[in-house]
Amino acid sequence: MTCDRRTFLKAALAVSALGVMPGAQGAARFTEFTRAPKTKQPGLVRGAFFYPPAQVVLDGKNEDSWSKQEWFTWPGNQFEPELQQAKFEEKLRAMTAGMDLRLEMNPEPVYTDKGIQEFIANMDREKPEALLLVNFWNTFSAKIFPILDAYPGPIILYHPVGSNHQLPPERFRTEKRMQYIHAIEDWEALDRGLRAVHAKVRMRQSRLLRVSGKLTEEVDDREAFFDMPVHGVPADHFNTLFDSVQPDREMQRLLSKVRRQARNVTDLSDEMFMDAVRAHVTVGKLLEKHDADAITIECLFLKHRKPCLSFGINNGALVPCGCENDLNASLTLMLGANLFGRGGFQHNPEFDLEQNHYLGSHCTCTPQLHGPEGRAQRYDLRPFFHQMPKTVAFDVQWPENERVTLCKYHGEEKRIYAWAGESVTSPTCPPVGGCATRVLVKCDNVKDVCEVYPGPHPVLYCGDYAKQLKTFARLYDIEIRTNL
Repeated sequence: MTCDRRTFLKAALAVSALGVMPGAQGAARFTEFTRAPKTKQPGLVRGAFFYPPAQVVLDGKNEDSWSKQEWFTWPGNQFEPELQQAKFEEKLRAMTAGMDLRLEMNPEPVYTDKGIQEFIANMDREKPEALLLVNFWNTFSAKIFPILDAYPGPIILYHPVGSNHQLPPERFRTEKRMQYIHAIEDWEALDRGLRAVHAKVRMRQSRLLRVSGKLTEEVDDREAFFDMPVHGVPADHFNTLFDSVQPDREMQRLLSKVRRQARNVTDLSDEMFMDAVRAHVTVGKLLEKHDADAITIECLFLKHRKPCLSFGINNGALVPCGCENDLNASLTLMLGANLFGRGGFQHNPEFDLEQNHYLGSHCTCTPQLHGPEGRAQRYDLRPFFHQMPKTVAFDVQWPENERVTLCKYHGEEKRIYAWAGESVTSPTCPPVGGCATRVLVKCDNVKDVCEVYPGPHPVLYCGDYAKQLKTFARLYDIEIRTNL
């Protein structure tokens, strides 16, 4: 059922007459008019465990220099690799359950040169997205080298401490496109590697929509590293679609919910709220029309149509929306959604030189900083700071003393910036300016805060994800600049 503009405004006024209720953590999420992230085809990860069965060693038939002595080299005869394999398999099943991966491990251990060649032949035939190799035997490290020679893609190599003797193999430590995990049951490191492959699989199957006032017709392009289609459309397509959207009761309900959960509303009219919801509907329709997973819009000059509120809602629902047609920022938002399972805050930086703090500020922050199912942050509602007519934006109150990650992907440089730090506070305006959301960050191990990413539109995430980005960069041979 639809209603005209006058009826809609009367309904909105009735909402405002109810008063503004303080928002709270755990508030209801905004899912109206937001497309759910699309499912993807799982990527194949092939793997194997490397160790000889105990009886092979006792029979003197193991293919190493100790065979005549029936010698159990490190990890020794009490390590029980069969039981370790069973434990790893159980952990891996649980770990990959929520990922777009199809993990296929050889059921039997590989312990001969012939077995290595069979693994390589299967690998060449199946062309997996990545390899997962688990080496439980000191003298088998060199046996794995032919696999490294034959496979050009990312490899996760898990080598438990005590399964090696003296220095770990130099090739493992320095090999490109390899995550070498030499640790004591570091499941988190293993999860980081698999999650990196999961994210790369999803990115390749995604589609980014760019809306630009500079275009007069639709264009197709492709982002090289992620091998991702990028489709461009003129801004007039957005404007025309927006102008055709008429208010209805579902839009009224969303408006009411957004407004009711705010702590405060500053200098925003009912018509501005209506335009914000219309923009949100328009973003959803445009994504659906072009079958896109993410969108970036040259939005500064859309007048009353600016989608600040919509971008905040969508990013929280893992539908990445990037400001100002910034390709790299939008790809960073997409990478974070797939790699961390959280929406990021694209912003512009400033620097408090006296306290050595970093300030991020912009108009499209999501209250769902801890993911779609996480607790929602409190927020105020205020206008976009810089231009008339005013448009609605979230002023999100960031949690204090929580780990955060500042990052940006640069495709043309094949580089990722990843800075670890801690949130300090969300300072009020005034005395701090900038834009609708403002957050101060203390970056780890940084003597001069101006050394932190100085350019436009990095992305800030709640959560300690710099190590995850470092693993991703390692597996896919990208340069990383980080304070880890």
